[in-house]
Amino acid sequence: MVSKKLLGMLNDAIARELQVSIQYMWQHVQWGGVKGFAVQSELEKVAIAEMKHAEAIAERLFYLGGTPTTKPTEIFVGKTLKEMIQRDIKDEENAINLYKGIIAQARKENDITTAHLFEEILEDEEEHHDLFTTLMEEI
Repeated sequence: MVSKKLLGMLNDAIARELQVSIQYMWQHVQWGGVKGFAVQSELEKVAIAEMKHAEAIAERLFYLGGTPTTKPTEIFVGKTLKEMIQRDIKDEENAINLYKGIIAQARKENDITTAHLFEEILEDEEEHHDLFTTLMEEI
C-alpha cells in the first residue's frame, strides 16, 4: 500500500506531463522562421514523449488505487523562441527535481516499480533539459 503523499506526487507528475505535452506541441505549431524550423520537429518529438510519460504515470497511479488527474498545470507558450525555450528549461528542471523526489519517496515506501518507472522517465527529462539548454546556446 502506498501513501497518499506518493499518490499526490504522481498526480503532480501527470499534471506536469500534460502541461508540457500541450505546451511543447503548441510551441511546435506556432513557431516558424529559420531558427524555429530546426526547433519545430524537436519540440514535436518531446511533446509526444511527454504525453507517453503522462500515460505511463497515469497507468501506474490507477494501478495503485489513485485517480489520475486530467488537469494540466499552467501552460506557457511564449511569444518568442527565446522566451519559449527559457521556460522549457525551467519546466524540465522542475520535472527533474520532482521526479528525484518521487524516486526517493517510492524507495522509502518499498515501491520499486514506481521508482524504476521514474528512473526511466528521469533519464528522458534530463535529455530534454540538455536539448533545451543546447538550443538556448544557439538562440
